[in-house]
Amino acid sequence: MKKEVEILVNEQIKELDVFVADAFIDEQEGKKVFNIVLDSEKVIDLNKITAASKIINEILDKNENILEDVDELDIYSKEKGDLENE
Repeated sequence: MKKEVEILVNEQIKELDVFVADAFIDEQEGKKVFNIVLDSEKVIDLNKITAASKIINEILDKNENILEDVDELDIYSKEKGDLENE
């Protein structure tokens, strides 16, 4: 699943300096949730997540077969932590 999402999405979001780190389905509160985790060499701010989410949503709308029978799509970034205090 991750490979399929990477192939569809990474080229389209690379100008935002982000890439797909993981993609998986899990169950949360009785719902099937399709999770897409983004990563970057830099800290990803909310504006980049929003821009990437819009691009990814458009792509997945055209490729509904990937979403299977999920109830929700969740796109978020890896947490980088506080680099100054490590």
